[in-house]
Amino acid sequence: MTLNIQIFGKSKCFETKKAQRFFKERGIRFQMIDLPQKGMSRRELESVIRAVGGIGQLLDEKHPDAALVSYLLPDAQAEKLLEDPSLIRTPVVRDGQRATVGEASAVWKQWLAAEGK
Repeated sequence: MTLNIQIFGKSKCFETKKAQRFFKERGIRFQMIDLPQKGMSRRELESVIRAVGGIGQLLDEKHPDAALVSYLLPDAQAEKLLEDPSLIRTPVVRDGQRATVGEASAVWKQWLAAEGK
């Protein structure tokens, strides 16, 4: 099984740049998705929510509307994240069914080790 890394992030986000640098330095190809411009598909979002243990992990606490979204029911929260991807904390790094939110180089190293890289 090979790594199929997707990085959902924002071009001006420091953490997103760190994730890109992590994989570049190790010679791992990845697909960069500009979250504010492209967003996430419903299936991608559902997969990430399952992988990270709930929608609360995805919500960017620094976003002005984060507190309001946290009061919505989970289905409504997911709809809001699909409508406004700026509510999602970045980077979201995904490899198939696995995903992380924010800087998670320790987890990414485990993924690489599992692949023998």
